[in-house]
Amino acid sequence: MRVGTFVLAAQFPGQGQGETLHRAVRSAEVAEEAGLDSVWLAEHHFVPYGVCPSAVTLAALLLGRTRRIGVGTAVTVLPTAHPVAVGEQAALLHLASGGRFTLGVGRGGPWVDLEVFGSGLKAYEQGFPEALDLLLRWLREPRVAGQGERFAFREVAVVPRPDEILGGGPEDACPEVVVACTSPGSVKLAAARGLPMLLGMHCGDEEKAEMVGLWRREALAAGHPPERVAAAGHVSAGVAQIADRRAGAAETLLKSMPGWLKQGLEAHVTVDGRHRAMRDPVAYTELLCGLHPVGTPRLAADRLAATSERTGITRFALLVEGSGDLAATEENVRRLGTEVLPLLT
Repeated sequence: MRVGTFVLAAQFPGQGQGETLHRAVRSAEVAEEAGLDSVWLAEHHFVPYGVCPSAVTLAALLLGRTRRIGVGTAVTVLPTAHPVAVGEQAALLHLASGGRFTLGVGRGGPWVDLEVFGSGLKAYEQGFPEALDLLLRWLREPRVAGQGERFAFREVAVVPRPDEILGGGPEDACPEVVVACTSPGSVKLAAARGLPMLLGMHCGDEEKAEMVGLWRREALAAGHPPERVAAAGHVSAGVAQIADRRAGAAETLLKSMPGWLKQGLEAHVTVDGRHRAMRDPVAYTELLCGLHPVGTPRLAADRLAATSERTGITRFALLVEGSGDLAATEENVRRLGTEVLPLLT
């Protein structure tokens, strides 16, 4: 089982953005010290829900500050980025880090970001498959031309080539690509391309198991080898808060997370004025505490093991900054690595 952290760079009420980013960086550094497997970085624009606007940029910083731990994006939003630029960055980090970088991509939401970056609502509603396929070609082929509706350009050389450090075929050599999936449509899209899924922290085990089952059926139907399908490497996002008592862990999150969620989610603005219902911050925090490893080390280990058994997922990206406090976040990460991991092995 591979357990990592999920870093949102969440700005809690009363905190500055520099303070928030410092906590995000420190939590990743401590994750390596504590023996965790990976760090997954989110990106958001114009909202305090997360103040990291470029997961790839923060990944580059963390790869330079660490030596062993894997670093991934969760996710890089393709509708607001050019897939060739994303591919170049991914290849660069893959080569420079010796293969420690994973590129997570997703469709994002219908936010004002689409207006600011000039991509438009169509890129969100219809353009994700084209962008994803162009990105995959860039990571797997020596020369690429754009032949789609949105991206059309003459053939150019792929520089740097990401396949120079590893053996095997093109799919083995390129950086791993993971797709955030929130609907049957996105599950089928990822499965058709044989790409593992990143499943959100709002989902319970039953829903995640259904999505894994659908992915497996669709991937086999698309002709992917059974051994690759069986070793897909899906990632489950969640929340982790470790304490000596379960009530204490839940209390920590219920004191801090609702204020952050309310402030962060209310700041989202849709590009076309459509109404977006906001989750109740307290009820959502309570839901997360019930779904994920929030409690004693033994309870946390049992929760992770149960999720793995029910879903077949063995990779986890766990939000560890739910307290909003730097010292408490560092302690939470250390306890996850030193007290929970040994129970899983």
